[in-house]
Amino acid sequence: MTAAETPLQPGIGARASRLLHGCISSPGNIAMTLALVLLAAYALPPLLEWTIVQGHWSGGPDACAPIDGKQRAGACWAFVGSRWTQLVYGPYPESEHWRVDTVFAMVLAAGIALLSRRVKSKGLIGLLLILVAPPVAGVLLAGGVLGLPEVPVSRWGGLMLTVTLAGAALAGSLPLGLAVALCRRSSMPVIRVLAIGYIEFLRGVPLVPLLFLVMSILPLLLPPGADLPLLPRAIVAFILFNSAGMAEVFRGGLQAIPKGQFEAARSLGLSGAMTMALVILPQAIAIVTPGLLNVAIAIVKETTVILIIGLIDFLNQIQAGLADPKWLLGDQVRDSAYLFAGLVYWAVCFGLSRVSARLELKRERRG
Repeated sequence: MTAAETPLQPGIGARASRLLHGCISSPGNIAMTLALVLLAAYALPPLLEWTIVQGHWSGGPDACAPIDGKQRAGACWAFVGSRWTQLVYGPYPESEHWRVDTVFAMVLAAGIALLSRRVKSKGLIGLLLILVAPPVAGVLLAGGVLGLPEVPVSRWGGLMLTVTLAGAALAGSLPLGLAVALCRRSSMPVIRVLAIGYIEFLRGVPLVPLLFLVMSILPLLLPPGADLPLLPRAIVAFILFNSAGMAEVFRGGLQAIPKGQFEAARSLGLSGAMTMALVILPQAIAIVTPGLLNVAIAIVKETTVILIIGLIDFLNQIQAGLADPKWLLGDQVRDSAYLFAGLVYWAVCFGLSRVSARLELKRERRG
C-alpha cells in the first residue's frame, strides 16, 4: 500500500460518532451502556467530592489533623506535597537534583517522540532509548566522572530509583532475551537444550526467590575483596527474570515469519547470519513490539519488590512516610497516598500501552 493509499486516521468527531453508534447498536449494548452510565453517576460524584472538593491541598500534618477527635473529610494531598522531594528523589543530595531532572526530561522527551505522529524515526528513538540512555543516565546519576560529584547507590531512592531499575532491567533483558530466543532456534542440540532449560527454569521461579538467590550467589562469583552494591545485584536479578519472558516473545515473532522469507534470502546469496540480521529480525521485532512493551509494563510494576532487600523505591517511600508519627492521622492520609501511587503507576503504564498501540497501528497500516 502506497502512502497515497494509506487511509487517514478518523478525526475525534468521527471516532466519537462511531463510539456512540457502537453503544446503541444492539439491545445488549444499550443495556451495558446504561449500566455503566448509572454506575458512573453513582460512584463519580462522591469520588470527585472526596478527592477535589473536600481535599486538603497544602500545609503540613495540621491540615489533615482530626477536629474534636473526628477525622476530616476529604483527601489529604498535603501529605504528597510535603513529602514530594522524598517521593521523587529519595535521599539523593538536594544540590544534585538537577541530574535526576535531566534523566526524567530525557525519558519524557523520548516518550513524547514515540507518541507523536509527526516523528518518523521511532525505531531509532527506541534503539537510542534502550542502548544509549541507560549508560548515559547511569553516569549522570552515579557521577564520579566529568567533574560530577559521586553519589553512591545507597542514596538513590524514590521515583528515580523506580525509573532507573525499570530502565536498566528493560535495556538488559531485551538483548539477552533475543540472544536466548535465537539460541533456542539453533540447529546445535546442546545450545538449543541449554536455551530451553534457561527459559523454563527462570519462567518457573518467582522473582522474589530469584532476587534472594542472586543477592547471595553473585558476591561469591566476584574476586576476593570486591563488593557489589545492592542495586546492581537487583538489576541482574530483574534482567535474568524478564529475559526469559522476552525470549518467548521473540520466539513467537520469529516463528511468525514464513519459511519463504528464509528461502528467498538464501536464493539471493545471503548467509544465515545476514538473513537473520537483514531480513528476519526487522520483521520479527516489528511483530513482537506490543508484546515487549507488555513485558516492560510488568517490569515497572515488579520494581516494588525491592523493599525486601533494603532499597526504597517510590511506593516504599510512600510507606515510609505513612509510618512517620506526624502523619498517623487517619485513613484519609493512607488512602490519599496509595491513590496517588496508583495514579503514578497508571500514568507510566498507560503511556507504555499507548506507545504499543501506536506502533501496532502503524504496522497494520504498512501491512
